[in-house]
Amino acid sequence: MAGVFDIELHEGDSINQDDSDDDIVESREDEYNHDTNVNTILESDNLERVQLSEQNLNAGQEKTGPQDFELCKILGKGGYGKVFQVKKVTGKDKGSIFAMKVLRKASIIRNQKDTAHTKAERNILEAVKHPFIVNLMYAFQTGGKLYLILEYLCGGELFTYLDREGIFLEDTACFYLSEIILALQHLHNQGIIYRDLKPENILLDGEGHVKLTDFGLCKEHIEEGTVTHTFCGTIEYMAPEILTRSGHGKAVDWWSLGALMFDMLTGMPPFTGDDRRKTIEKILRGKLSLPLFLTLDAKDLIRKLLKRQVSHRLGSGPEDAEQIMNHNFFKHINWQDVISRKLEPPFKPSLKSADDTSQFDEQFTATVPVDSPVESTLSESANMIFQGFTYVAPSVLEEMCAQPRVVSARSPRKGLSCTGFSGSLHGLSSRSPDGHLRAASHFHHNRHHVVGSNNMEDTEMTDIGPLLNF
Repeated sequence: MAGVFDIELHEGDSINQDDSDDDIVESREDEYNHDTNVNTILESDNLERVQLSEQNLNAGQEKTGPQDFELCKILGKGGYGKVFQVKKVTGKDKGSIFAMKVLRKASIIRNQKDTAHTKAERNILEAVKHPFIVNLMYAFQTGGKLYLILEYLCGGELFTYLDREGIFLEDTACFYLSEIILALQHLHNQGIIYRDLKPENILLDGEGHVKLTDFGLCKEHIEEGTVTHTFCGTIEYMAPEILTRSGHGKAVDWWSLGALMFDMLTGMPPFTGDDRRKTIEKILRGKLSLPLFLTLDAKDLIRKLLKRQVSHRLGSGPEDAEQIMNHNFFKHINWQDVISRKLEPPFKPSLKSADDTSQFDEQFTATVPVDSPVESTLSESANMIFQGFTYVAPSVLEEMCAQPRVVSARSPRKGLSCTGFSGSLHGLSSRSPDGHLRAASHFHHNRHHVVGSNNMEDTEMTDIGPLLNF
């Protein structure tokens, strides 16, 4: 991981001391001249004297800030800030379109867990590179705000396509599930639990391939046998062990995958109630009812993913995703073709240009984009919490150093009877009414969210569509 932030440890976490010897320089006794005169070296005419300056001290590093981006459209907004579509106006990538997630420091810093989640999200975005996970391009900060610049995913949310279609055919669901599985497998291999898998947090790129977004509820440093106890996620997709707070590991993502698969094939999550309490009751004790129109393979996979006893759940063992990939539901899938993005996406986004925003809510895109000034800035000591936030993607640095070159049935989900708020933009993540950027799309009013901070465990959260995962 980037290691630029210290994240608080939860109960059940383990601490691995850094025993690295990388900073130790070994020398052989007979190779060192103890009589060397340092003053003689410094006075030598063979030394080149260079005046240190910002230009030569950080050569090759691009200085990036809000002034380098032109605001084009608003893609979503929430308690912590906004998400914009922006155009780069300087540098080698001038003219490129990105998504810019802007977070107000003063709002984040009020809650220790929200601060930790923001830091973890930034670290994960830097460290994790995968074909089906959103790319972080830049990160920088001002006195009052944090900025994450991510690739712009013009295909919009998977939620939108599912809402429009009502249900997916099994071949369509198989395509999306296969790409999602490889993304989750990569996270798990890095010791990361995702913990917020849902249609709103899955974006499509311009070709129609999946990009997982919104890493605000992820947990790092989870190895085999390690558990954590944070109560967080979106209730309809939340595993029973999170709800009971009995300790959870990577297997919670496979429960969420089962709930997502059920949602894709039937039009709604497997366990829903009139309110949050009834939904939780059904997740913990309700009977799983599978429609007759599902194939035997689909039914079998859903049952095995939605096992309440973790040890019986498919994917819970050391093999992790391999157990799921080997299931008969994916018998026609060539996994090498999946990772190589060779499979034809079921839906090709209808786009006029690379900066097309037609897949996002007009309530936001029709609004004049303004990055509102902060009312106050943090003290120097408070700002130290965000030390090390700045980042430039290696691909950008490589480009800078390179030689110049020429170059419509009604969706069943709308009938869900729920009283919670929902909506997920993104690439933003849904956390709490103030902890998440939120897309107020008319689609997102049927989900119950909870935030991962102890003092808000009983708070219903609003969600922000997976706009662009930031």
